[in-house]
Amino acid sequence: MELLEQFARGDLEAFEALFRQFQREVYGWIIRMVRDRWVAEDLTVETFWRIYKAHARFDPNRSFGPWARRIATNVALDYLKRHRPEVELVENISQGELPDPALSRDMRERIARAFSRLPAKLRVAATLALIEERPYQEIAESLGISVGGVKSRVFRSVRRLRKELKAQGVQP
Repeated sequence: MELLEQFARGDLEAFEALFRQFQREVYGWIIRMVRDRWVAEDLTVETFWRIYKAHARFDPNRSFGPWARRIATNVALDYLKRHRPEVELVENISQGELPDPALSRDMRERIARAFSRLPAKLRVAATLALIEERPYQEIAESLGISVGGVKSRVFRSVRRLRKELKAQGVQP
């Protein structure tokens, strides 16, 4: 609690301690959304820059982790709105597992293309819920929306993905 109070007052050493404590968590959260290690590193730095600038708005009676994830989510969403990456989404970057061999390369590319066409807010919710299998409550806190809002975004994402894949001749 004392560390959080010091951070809220603008103490640089407290910020550095929180940076060391939460850097991996924030990076892991961002990479789940952007699916690119180099971009995630840059966005992690941007996130902590924003965290430092917003120290006075932090409530030391609340948990730092969800607050940091929320800022990281906003940074990642800003990036995703500016860039529409073509990525292989079936690769599980966070756990280092191999892609499902049952999916052909062509199918993975079609899915990735359809996924990249989703609006950033839907893509992030779908990535976290469907690919990363994060709990809806955690996603809701990080996106600053209700659990129902997360469910709605995931539902709309799935509906759009099915429509896009069907247009490509794939029956999902």
